[in-house]
Amino acid sequence: MHHVIAQVTVVPLGTGSPSLSSWVAGVEKVLDDFPAIKHKLCPMSTVLEGELDLILQAVRRMHEAPFMAGAQRVSTKLAIDDRRDKEITMDGKIRAVEEKMRPPHIGIEEK
Repeated sequence: MHHVIAQVTVVPLGTGSPSLSSWVAGVEKVLDDFPAIKHKLCPMSTVLEGELDLILQAVRRMHEAPFMAGAQRVSTKLAIDDRRDKEITMDGKIRAVEEKMRPPHIGIEEK
């Protein structure tokens, strides 16, 4: 099975508070049960890297976590980058962009 990269945002609605960090913490803890999934918490989402079937299982559990904590409504957004011509990784995608941001080498050696 090949790896995919996914981005998931889980938002409980109607929590009675504008702060969601404790809810997000509960959602993130779900990933402790999925050690084969590499993940990175970002300010507005979580990025996942791993096998598609496993990621879909994890996202289902992440979606359910706020309900288990008492939420009555949850909005979950999922985006999947599934490239079949070569292996992709979170680090590889970032590295590819950073390489393109470097100034072009114009033949002048640095001293």
